[in-house]
Amino acid sequence: MAVPLLDLTRQYEPLKKAFHKEIDRLCTSQRFILGPEVEAFEKEAAEALGVDHAIGVSSGTDALLIALMALDVGPGDQVIIPTFTFFATAGVVTRLGATPVFIDVDPVDYCLDLEQLRDRITAKTKAIIPVHLFGQAADMDAVMDAAGSVPVIEDCAQAWGATYNDRMVGGVGRMGAFSFFPSKNLGGFGDGGLVTTGDAELAAFLKEMRMHGQSGQYLHPHIGGNFRLHALQAAVLRVKLPHVQAWVDGRRANAQSYAKRFADAELLEMVQPPVMVDGRGHTFNQYVVRASRRDELRQYLVDRSIGAAVYYPLPLHLQPCFNSLGYKKGDLPVAEQASHEVLALPVFPELTDAELDEVVDAIASFYQKG
Repeated sequence: MAVPLLDLTRQYEPLKKAFHKEIDRLCTSQRFILGPEVEAFEKEAAEALGVDHAIGVSSGTDALLIALMALDVGPGDQVIIPTFTFFATAGVVTRLGATPVFIDVDPVDYCLDLEQLRDRITAKTKAIIPVHLFGQAADMDAVMDAAGSVPVIEDCAQAWGATYNDRMVGGVGRMGAFSFFPSKNLGGFGDGGLVTTGDAELAAFLKEMRMHGQSGQYLHPHIGGNFRLHALQAAVLRVKLPHVQAWVDGRRANAQSYAKRFADAELLEMVQPPVMVDGRGHTFNQYVVRASRRDELRQYLVDRSIGAAVYYPLPLHLQPCFNSLGYKKGDLPVAEQASHEVLALPVFPELTDAELDEVVDAIASFYQKG
């Protein structure tokens, strides 16, 4: 039985009529750039996340970029980020002429190492970006305590709906940055993003910055960019938003089911399920295990048409484009070890019990064959 890593058609089919209705309505209006559709989504998103302000932007990458721009990050500044994350977290820092300061991650939750965070903050630190990786929140109390007066931008790209001590991520730091890439738990029909904040003045500034720094028609007190969320994406996201919690619940149920199945199959010495840290509501945007002989296992699964992927095979501090920063192999060993062991398995909420059995049976078969 083939088991895809992700099958978005199963999410689409039950909502197809609703999508077409809203898209047709928007096409009739011909209002595609910002406008009432984006404003309505921003209001609904802010309510869902428990934040005061939500600003729709063009992608998760641009959400991070515009947040840094709003803090006037530039040449001579440093931004502390974990090395084990998607490239965009570091790419936006470098695009502004600032320097990413890579730190290691915690071996349990894969979020940034708190001891290193405290040690690496200097007078040049302009911002800190904790990443809520794979859908599990970083230890935000500790991050905020270490940051002091340094602004914290939460990278929530993989963590819509994740919680930290009953607070939604994106509402703890100075700003939160979300992605609506189609594979996310709340995904659009293309790129899209969101910036959240509790600061009304900052929210107004972000809205100007996404419109080329424009405060009035053809009046530009700032240099911004074209970071607008398309109204078509807002319409799609408004259809999906009421269903996100049910989808997250389905992912959590599948994660629990995997853990039981691995235990029953006596696989826990070879496959370590992700840890759900107390007080943090994991949303399992990815279900990432640690596996012995990871690359062989992945190929074995792929050969049997079972989806499996590596997030991430090379930490950011070892990426060729950052060679000039002087990092070398062995500098951040926890992330480097994880990059050789982590493997993402199918976890999307529409998976059947038979498909879950197929994945675990294939993994058991691999290790039984030696």
